[in-house]
Amino acid sequence: MTESIAVRCCIAGGGPAGMMLGLLLGRAGIDALVLEKHGDFLRDFRGDTIHPSTLRLMDELGLLGDFLKLPHQRAEELAVVIGGRQYRAADFRHLGQHANFIAMMPQWDFLNFLAAQGARYPGFGLRMRAEATGLLEGQGRVVGITAATPEGTIEVRADLVVAADGRHSTLRAQAGLAVRDFGAPMDVLWFALSRRADDPEETLGYFDDGLIFIRINRGQHWQCGYVIAKGTLEHLREAGLPAFRERVLARLPFVRDRIGEIASWDSVKLLTVQVDRLLRWHRPGLLCVGDAAHAMSPVGGVGINLAIQDAVAAANLLAGPLRSRTVTEEHLAAVQRRREFPTRATQWLQVQVQQRLISRVLARRRRLEAPLLLRLFDRSALLRRIPACVVGIGIRPEHIRI
Repeated sequence: MTESIAVRCCIAGGGPAGMMLGLLLGRAGIDALVLEKHGDFLRDFRGDTIHPSTLRLMDELGLLGDFLKLPHQRAEELAVVIGGRQYRAADFRHLGQHANFIAMMPQWDFLNFLAAQGARYPGFGLRMRAEATGLLEGQGRVVGITAATPEGTIEVRADLVVAADGRHSTLRAQAGLAVRDFGAPMDVLWFALSRRADDPEETLGYFDDGLIFIRINRGQHWQCGYVIAKGTLEHLREAGLPAFRERVLARLPFVRDRIGEIASWDSVKLLTVQVDRLLRWHRPGLLCVGDAAHAMSPVGGVGINLAIQDAVAAANLLAGPLRSRTVTEEHLAAVQRRREFPTRATQWLQVQVQQRLISRVLARRRRLEAPLLLRLFDRSALLRRIPACVVGIGIRPEHIRI
């Protein structure tokens, strides 16, 4: 028999947006059920950068002290290497926040922390191994969802369904919401290499003719990102794994004694980059947030933090109508109006970086020189606060008001 559940809000997707929204609604005394299709949160190379804007939200919840007890690394500055020279690009130490740094933390630790905090509230529910498969509709609106579980199909009836199920959202597709695709010139290959005590400390990005490489200090290992022109993965594989290792060593010569940890192509995970945005984020009874509403480029590492800002805005604006069971599409439109400008502005900046820097580097069109703005940032500690604010705080940051 099909199991039936009734809640005020059903959230499809236990990522950063879904878990934060579930926590905030549960904290406000509203029945909210989060459905997560996997049995745990253990996924490699997801967005692991917790920016100052998110750390401030943890502080507003009174959770920052406990949160920072979790294993993490702190990045107070960001730098890039272009044409063999290192340039300082951003300095987070003067943002005026309680935590003036980016916390590099495995996303599964972050999500498990949110789940544990949500469990303190009777209204918060989390069901693992429950994959949203379809929308339930009636009287011209969405009234719930169906989900597949190991025990069988469940139906969740809800006053509001929130699609937080990522850039390949099943619910978004079924809702027929139109998407504007901005394209992306690159994909990213992620892999890990162990880190030794005498290795360098800095997290760096390398830009050179035909190659972009990122190394992120994760304490016991390096998280490495190898950026390739979109559609060129097969050419890279055809050249062979030894050639790939040598290209990595060109940027990380100190890992030669452990480069064999890239044992096969199975050690290398492909992130397919896309940048898109829904024209309308809602239908009666349905709201899309996070990557389901707007897939972000990895430029700046802001995707996870923008998704969390969506969740906070949605909780602030919808808690009252959910409590009184008076949610209308105008309430959902208000969430989009609140978050659309930050999304548009951030994606515009990302697309500019993709077109003006990343495309040129990958195409090897000319000898690479640092852009004027980057040279100015490197020379001025005061100017380095500008990109730190854009990346670390973002445009129109949210505060918890419920």
